[in-house]
Amino acid sequence: MLSPYLLMQVVCIALFIYGIRLMNSPKTAVKGNLIGSVGMAGAIIMTLLEAQVLSVGLIWAGLLVGSALGLWLALAVKMIQMPQMVALFNGFGGAASCIVAALTALGGGLGSFTLFTSGLAMVVGGVTFSGSLVAAAKLHGVINQRPVHLKGHNAYLWWSGVVMVLATLGLTFQVGAPAWPVLLLVILSHLFGYVFTIRVGGADMPITISLLNSFSGVAGSVAGFALPNGALLVVVGSIVGASGLILTQIMCRAMNRSLLDILLGKTTVTPAKVSEQQAKEVAPAEPEPMPPQGPSWQAALRDAKKVAIIPGYGMALAQAQLQVKQLGELLESQGKEVRYGIHPVAGRMPGHMNVLLAEVDVPYDKLCELEEINAFLAEADLAVIVGANDVVNPAAMELPGTPIYGMPIIRADLAQHVLVCNYDTKPGYAGVDNSLYQMEKVHLLLGDAKDSLAKLLEAAKGELAEVIPLPEQEAPTQDPGALLRAAQRVVIVPGYGMAVAQAQGHVKGLVDLLQSYGKRVEIAVHPVAGRMPGHMNVLMAEVDIPYELLLEMDQINDQFKEVDVVVVVGANDVINPAANTHEGTPIYGMPVLNVAEARHVIVYNLDRSPGYAGVENTLYDMEHCIFVPGDAAVTLQALLQALRLAS
Repeated sequence: MLSPYLLMQVVCIALFIYGIRLMNSPKTAVKGNLIGSVGMAGAIIMTLLEAQVLSVGLIWAGLLVGSALGLWLALAVKMIQMPQMVALFNGFGGAASCIVAALTALGGGLGSFTLFTSGLAMVVGGVTFSGSLVAAAKLHGVINQRPVHLKGHNAYLWWSGVVMVLATLGLTFQVGAPAWPVLLLVILSHLFGYVFTIRVGGADMPITISLLNSFSGVAGSVAGFALPNGALLVVVGSIVGASGLILTQIMCRAMNRSLLDILLGKTTVTPAKVSEQQAKEVAPAEPEPMPPQGPSWQAALRDAKKVAIIPGYGMALAQAQLQVKQLGELLESQGKEVRYGIHPVAGRMPGHMNVLLAEVDVPYDKLCELEEINAFLAEADLAVIVGANDVVNPAAMELPGTPIYGMPIIRADLAQHVLVCNYDTKPGYAGVDNSLYQMEKVHLLLGDAKDSLAKLLEAAKGELAEVIPLPEQEAPTQDPGALLRAAQRVVIVPGYGMAVAQAQGHVKGLVDLLQSYGKRVEIAVHPVAGRMPGHMNVLMAEVDIPYELLLEMDQINDQFKEVDVVVVVGANDVINPAANTHEGTPIYGMPVLNVAEARHVIVYNLDRSPGYAGVENTLYDMEHCIFVPGDAAVTLQALLQALRLAS
């Protein structure tokens, strides 16, 4: 008869396997992650019950601290920082396995097999921890992101590897006290992980993260062999290790890389090793972008029937995924066929671009992998590159000896016209000049991706306006920019519409710009402005708006009469004066921000529709209110541009 603990282990394992299965598709990935989390919670509970340690206070303290840190990280870490967070999680898994194995080996009275698996777990766990820390530091820009080659680099790896093998054998056959082999294994494994990872450059970082993810699973699985009740750890670690290794192999094929070459550092040569003759023939050291021939980019955008949008890490940095989606939807509304080209290493980890675009609900069937998008580009009228560099660089086919040579790329150069919305023309993460910029059919819109996309959206909307003119009454009757330039005190009121549009970065830009003009700027936060208490505070903190600028309702409500201009960004019910006048409505009696008392109010909302409570907002019809309809990110971007031009 099965014991209840064994039955719980089987259930947890089944949940892990099914959760990973659901992660095969973006549509079910969130559900898969949730199921895996339930399996992990069950495994923890089962382990506590089986080991009979429910009364040990130290374990409960660890669980509480870990849960609190996890919750804080979930709220504090931005999506753009997720790759380094994944690297850290891999490292923590390796560190846990290394610690468990070391303590087991030092316990005494163990057999040779247990000691051998303990030594192996220390090696893999230590390599995973230090290597993951280096990867996270590179991704976060804390250390040099380029490949770092130490003098005698391979010698460090070979000698540390040999000594670790000898130390593992000494521990296995109990040659002397176990403390010395354990100490050597812990130190040398961390050294090995550092030396191995430090020479990996940006072109191979996604593969390295996948490999370290596999290592973390292997470390856990091997550590499970050293424990008396580690069956669950063995199985789950094996699943993680195998899935990570499969992903690593997929990434290697996508990058046209050999895993052995990556481990030996053969793929991360520096551009300095390219011969001067090759550099002159293929990619000049300081390329001068050629002025595009033929029609302007506005005309190319207008006349295109098939458009490929190619996002990259620059889009992630600019947090411009929403604008990418808006551009795609606007072009489709004009009858154009739009596809999104996703390179497997376009971000800092596998699937990074898919996650960012799924975050703003870009349809999954529009996301095309390498072969599919290249076939589409061969017939495309226009390719729009948003913050991508290495993954569209033709030098990967032309310049032997560079870090990206031989890497399959998205063939943006096949399109009839190419529009590059990159920050500048500097080389990408791999350090190779992009020969695409020299082509005559390429148009460069350099600068922040959000600014460039705002120009594209304006141009595309201008074309649409010729067919469907906007009603005259929707246009503001006064100039918001003129009001803000004349104001001395400005209060900004963010709401859920700002969160939906991901316009908090634009709010930050407006705050900084107005403050640079010497104006007093504050943020009024209603306690239920988002979908949970503190929602707006978190979004404002995410873009580093100082806490002292955030004012709660009781701090600001009596001062609105002294405010020159209130800028409302995506807020509705929480500023609706009907809460004080319209009895019988859902919001009657609810405290609201008294923005109607300010001298001027500018509202940047999607439209005039009632808010969540379904009550018409009487503020919009007041004489001192200017209503600017449209997506908050787009309309605020236009306001920022107008203010900068006027200055």
